[in-house]
Amino acid sequence: MGKLLFTLPEAPVVPVAGEPAGYPVGRIFCVGRNYAAHAAEMGNEVDREAPFYFTKAAANAVLTGAVVPYPPGTENFHYEMELAVAIGAPVFRASAEEAKAAVFGYGCALDMTRRDLQIRERQKQRPWDLGKDLENGAVFAPLTRAADWGNPSGRRIWLEVNGEIRQDAALEEMIWSVEEIICHLSGFYHLRPGDVILTGTPAGVGAVQAGDRMSGGVDGLPQVDLTLAAAE
Repeated sequence: MGKLLFTLPEAPVVPVAGEPAGYPVGRIFCVGRNYAAHAAEMGNEVDREAPFYFTKAAANAVLTGAVVPYPPGTENFHYEMELAVAIGAPVFRASAEEAKAAVFGYGCALDMTRRDLQIRERQKQRPWDLGKDLENGAVFAPLTRAADWGNPSGRRIWLEVNGEIRQDAALEEMIWSVEEIICHLSGFYHLRPGDVILTGTPAGVGAVQAGDRMSGGVDGLPQVDLTLAAAE
């Protein structure tokens, strides 16, 4: 093939704690309603038969510490603090053991959401893309290798806005565990290195405005930070 007509935006490379090489993001899969309390606060029932997903474009992701404009087209912009799982080996139709072995590492992430657009489209039984897959809509902190972090159980997940705690839960409140998510999702996709899974958010989501600063964490992982600037 000859020269390209133009270049595409590059997806982010997420730093890995204590290492010189970074983790290039390929695909971003997001688990919906994986905490019962969050589903309830949004007026939804949890589907316990199987997890469900939406996706975000990797080119729309940014790294922790970013200052981004308040997005267009919304008047109800929400934070969602999540545990990110980075895949490190190809896996398809995984067993629980294969799913665990396929995890490269874990990190903190924000799933930013135009809530009014998500709800509007959901009520019309339309896809959530306008509400979920937005520029600067996924924010990643550095990853920690799975072997260096250990088991997600017993870990606290939290988020604060301007120093005030808004979300505070435990990872074992997830309806679907990391291994269960990978087993299920790998039944539909050949998962591969570069795939990142956002595992859902606990209760306490809410709106933020220009000038707000969000900081979130999971025990034992580098925290994620985002600041909202004025709308363009």
